[in-house]
Amino acid sequence: MTERRTALVTGSTSGIGLEIARALAHAGHDITLNGLGDADAIERERAALEAAAGVQVRYDGADLSSAAECHRMVADAEAAFGRLDVVVNNAGIQHVAPVEDFPDARWDAIIAINLSSAFHVAHAAFRGMKERRFGRIIDIASAHGLVASPYKSAYVAAKHGVIGLTKVLALEGAQFNVRANAICPGYVLTPLVEKQIPDTMAARGMTREQVVRDVLLAAQPTKEFVEAAEIARLCVLLAGDELRSMNGAVISIDGGWVVQ
Repeated sequence: MTERRTALVTGSTSGIGLEIARALAHAGHDITLNGLGDADAIERERAALEAAAGVQVRYDGADLSSAAECHRMVADAEAAFGRLDVVVNNAGIQHVAPVEDFPDARWDAIIAINLSSAFHVAHAAFRGMKERRFGRIIDIASAHGLVASPYKSAYVAAKHGVIGLTKVLALEGAQFNVRANAICPGYVLTPLVEKQIPDTMAARGMTREQVVRDVLLAAQPTKEFVEAAEIARLCVLLAGDELRSMNGAVISIDGGWVVQ
């Protein structure tokens, strides 16, 4: 009997990460969830997913701003399931402000969660993946990993960094059947995006409708939000064996944003 594969998805208690975790669970992976939120709500989601998908689902509330916590989370996932096959670095936070007004603390927090945690988690998982000669690291970057927008200096810098990290991981894992790829979504109407709308309204003096139309969807030729389920389906493909030659790829899923 083939051993069931396992996956760790950071930032998976809501939004894109939760959709990815659900898709991987239904594809047969035992799952470690990670993220913030109400403890009772997280437990309900964990139990429901476990029952619906017929796999084991556990939750780890690691603080991703801590390198030690990232390493502990990976070690605990490996101990619980016996291996860690797939890592999806999805966790992210946002702050919108002009450079001259951007708080130092918010810069540091965004770099820690959006970029450094992706390194620390990969760092912790990489040795075992190489030894087992199987691993899939999927970094959720952003269209803002390829292009910039005003008032998002920390987020844009972090996501550009994530893409660079992905490329290095792809090269170092290439001969060990460890694949690393980055997905660059456009705007998805997640809690993270919802939370930045008021900040953008304040920064630009716009109404909510103007922010959605003239800022969020202005660059997406389809004029539609990307669906989280689309990103999740792509993760399932990248997590498996069908696309073994896809390594170091930077995959845009943004309605045509970055081709303009």
